Amino acid sequence: MATIRELQGYGYAFFTVFLVFILYGYIHHLYKSEKTGRRDYEKYSKMALDDDIDDSPIEAIDSQEHKKDKEEQ
Repeated sequence: MATIRELQGYGYAFFTVFLVFILYGYIHHLYKSEKTGRRDYEKYSKMALDDDIDDSPIEAIDSQEHKKDKEEQ
């Protein structure tokens, strides 16, 4: 019985450390993509404030991308 509890403790500790690495990796990805200019996450934070039907969209749809998506379907 003590062996099972010991294994559960090691598993819990390993899983916690694993999730911490995943979290820091995701945070690093967010900062890196915002720094390089791929995404501007502050625009997305305004979605909660500007959610009326007549508000402007966050990102404009590129007409060529829209046509390409329709052709693929």
